[in-house]
Amino acid sequence: MESFKKITSIVTPLDKVNVDTDQIVPKQFLKLVQKSGFGKFLFFNWRYDEQENEKSDFILNNHHYTNSQILVTGDNFGCGSSREHAVWALLDYGFSVIIAPSFADIFFSNCFKNGVLPIVLDQKLVEKLLQETGVIEVDLENQIIKTPSDEISFEIDSYQKKILLEGLDDISLTFQYEDKILEFEKQSKVPSVL
Repeated sequence: MESFKKITSIVTPLDKVNVDTDQIVPKQFLKLVQKSGFGKFLFFNWRYDEQENEKSDFILNNHHYTNSQILVTGDNFGCGSSREHAVWALLDYGFSVIIAPSFADIFFSNCFKNGVLPIVLDQKLVEKLLQETGVIEVDLENQIIKTPSDEISFEIDSYQKKILLEGLDDISLTFQYEDKILEFEKQSKVPSVL
C-alpha cells in the first residue's frame, strides 16, 4: 500500500445519501480475485443504461471529473453489505479521499485497510464542498482541507492516520512484529515424536 500525504484535486460531488455497496459496485462484478479492475464497474447501474451506454446525467460521465481523486458525498456512505470490493472500485477508479457526514462502519474500516482516506465532516461543511469548483488540497499529516477560500480541519484516529501515512496494510503491520513472531515460534516448538 502506498503512503498517503497530500492529495490535490478537484472535487467530484455525489450529492446522494445512503449510497450502499451494491450501488458502488454491483454484485455481478464481484468475480475478480485481485483488487484491481473494479474501477470500470464503479456506480455501474447509475453510469450506464441497459445497453451499457453512458447516462449523460450521471456525474462520473462528465469528463470534467475524469481525474478527480476526491469524492464528496452524502450521509451514510458505504452502507449495505460489507463487501471490500466497494473500496477497491473507488480506489481503482482513482478516488483516494471520500468526504461525507457519516460512513457505514465496515466500509469506513475497509477504507483504511486499502489506503483510502474517509473524512467525516459536519453536514454544512460537506454541503459547502459539494459546491466547490476549484482545486482543493487534503493534507493528512496536518489534518487540513484547503479550498480556494477556506481551511477546514478534520479529525482522524491517530492509529488510522499512522497506517495511511506509512502505507501499512494488515500484512505489513504483521511484518513489523516478524522478530517477535519468529522468537515465539522458536520457543513454542513442540519436540518431534520421531
